[in-house]
Formats: sequence, structure tokens, C-alpha cells
Amino acid sequence: MIKVSSFHSDLHRQDVLAQRHASFLASIETYLGEEIVVSPIDDYDADLKLVFISSGGSEGKFLEHFAEMKAPYYLLASGTDNSLAASIEILTYLNCAGLEGEILHGSPEYIAQRIKDLIAGKKEQGGASEPAVRHISGKVDLGGRYGVVGEPSDWLIASVPELDKVKSTFGTELVKIPMDALVNEYEQEKPVDDVRMGLDFGSAERLVNAALKLREQEKLDGLTIRCFDLLTLIHTTGCLSLAKLNGDGFIGTCEGDVMSMLTMALVRKVTGESSFQANPSRIDVAENTMVLAHCTMPYDMARDYGYDTHFESGIGVAIKGELMEEPITVMRLAKDLKTYWIAEGRILGNLNETSLCRTQIEVRLDDSYSVSDLLRSPCGNHQIVFYGRHRDEIVEFLG
Repeated sequence: MIKVSSFHSDLHRQDVLAQRHASFLASIETYLGEEIVVSPIDDYDADLKLVFISSGGSEGKFLEHFAEMKAPYYLLASGTDNSLAASIEILTYLNCAGLEGEILHGSPEYIAQRIKDLIAGKKEQGGASEPAVRHISGKVDLGGRYGVVGEPSDWLIASVPELDKVKSTFGTELVKIPMDALVNEYEQEKPVDDVRMGLDFGSAERLVNAALKLREQEKLDGLTIRCFDLLTLIHTTGCLSLAKLNGDGFIGTCEGDVMSMLTMALVRKVTGESSFQANPSRIDVAENTMVLAHCTMPYDMARDYGYDTHFESGIGVAIKGELMEEPITVMRLAKDLKTYWIAEGRILGNLNETSLCRTQIEVRLDDSYSVSDLLRSPCGNHQIVFYGRHRDEIVEFLG
């Protein structure tokens, strides 16, 4: 018997989640030839117990119930609602704790076969010739002064480094800035009644100006914002602000993700280029492809763009862009400040799906890399995407 328990974020519409995920489980059952039984979290009387991470923002709830679960942790992830992104963050947390885990994700047929293999005792998946994770040797001269506005988001359970170690390892100063400082600057900006396409550009632009003032006051080279708090504090999002700031050469990341900010700062220092902080949303191991999506693509990376609301909340202004179908590098520094994952590939095209963040790209990695790395040994959720094949430059810089 196969049993499943699930976690989800309260930010998503529960009726929509329930419908999508019932269909997802049913599609796996078709290939399994048996029912997947929904059970309590602590019920392990089964041939295989799965933990369905059904949406982004589930990481904190996973930790709340951590004592009720047992290793190995088999995380089931769908291809919608940032389910995979949350699963990658959780698996990174498990790996850092030395606990056995794996993400079961892909086509329903692939997941069903992987379940059968695990029940039969087949633990290994295929890999690539390049190592999944590389090591940083010695001190890295990254430098800079970067702001952490508010605390990192609660779901970043494997992405928050020790701030003093960032200084000693990278020579980078991290400055903790209260969320009130950003909100106060926002409130001092004159309100502007600018509603276009049903979107509140007035509030979004006020936040752009507030972020710029904070940058000047603190003499920052970049910042990361605990952006979901803005939904209730000022009823807008940081998406437009970060898209503009990054497009102008200033590093900005959302969700208070310090490691994404440091990775993007590294990319800017080594290549001089902007980069895109994105969620891995869907992976196809057989095709070596993945879909990456987020709401903050830098303007200067866009071939074309329009606007929409922020995905999870349906408010604010997010950039909905198209990237060029060119070679890219994808990477992420780990919170231990000693390891990182990096791969090269190509953008195959742009997508337009309602169940993902607004800017969406499909990427195929080169043959010497495998997307399955992210299902086994990731360095954290958000991946940083930038144009060109820059692996060798990055590896040389990091030693």
C-alpha cells in the first residue's frame, strides 16, 4: 500500500489547489495500477510513505510536523503552484542535516515507475558526468554592502547563512534593515493614482522610489526584501521594484533570500550581466529540461514584456516577460558558503501558464549536466539564470 500526507500554503486558493492535486494524484494512480491512500502525517504503515508538498510556502509547515515523520523522506512534487520549488528547499534542509531524502517529480508515468523502484529497493537514479555540487576553495573576494530588509521568509529553511561568515568568507557586509524602514519611505512618497490594465502601478512605483531611497541612505550595492509582508503592510508587492533595480545594475532579490542575492552579486561581478532569480517549477529528467518561473525578471533581460499581478496573491504589479532563446548558465551558492551548483544549457522557449509565476521559461541543460541533481542534491530553491555560457569563468573565480 502507498500512503500520502500533504502540506500546502494558506496563500493559495484551497479549492483550486484541491482540484489540481486530486487530478495529479489520479494521474499517477493510473500508471501505478493502485490507489494512493491519503493518511495522517504519522501513519507509516505502508509499503511506501510519500509527503506531498503541494504548494510553495509549505516549508514551515513541514518543519512544524517534522517530529511526526520518518526518514527516508520521499517528497512528492507536482508541476504547478511552486510545489517543486518548496520541495527543493525542503530537500536541501534534509541534505544539510545528513538525512536521506528524494523528490519524486516528473511525468505521472515517471513518478509511478520511481515509486515501484523504491518499493522494490532500487534507490539510485541516473546522473551526469559533471559533479552535482562543486566546492569553493579559500576566500572569495566578492565584496560589497548589501541590505537584508526584514527577516528572510519563513519558508527559506535552507537558505539563510550565518551573516558573520559571509563577511569572513566573501568580504561582503550584510546590513540588517527593519521592514519599517522601507515602509516608512514608501509612506513618505506622494500617493499616485495610476491604475492601468486593472493594475495598481501607483503603489508599485512608490515602492520603487522607496527602495531607491533606502539604497542611497544605506549606501547599498544590493538588497533582499521579505516581500510577502508587503501584501498586508502596504497592499502591494516588490516585483516591479526588483525588476527595475536589477535591470539598472543594482542587485535585488525577493523573499529575503540572501543566497540568491549573493549569487546574483557574484554573477554581476564576474560577467557584468543581470540575472534572473527563478523557481524551478517543473523538471523532466528524460528530456533533461526544466521550467523556471518568477515575477521579478530584470527589464534588461527581456526580449519583450507585459504586466500582470503577483502570482500567489493576485495583487501588485509583476513583470511578465519573454527571455531570448539563447545559451544560459544556471547556478546557486549554498548557505554553507562552501559549495554551489552550476550548469549550462539553453532557453527553449517562453511559456504562458496560469498555474506558475508570471515570467516562465523552459530550459534544456547540456548533456554533461542533469536536471536530476535538483531532485537529489540541490543547494536551495531559487536558481539564478543568466545569458551565456559562463561556467568556466565562475569556477575559476570561486577556485
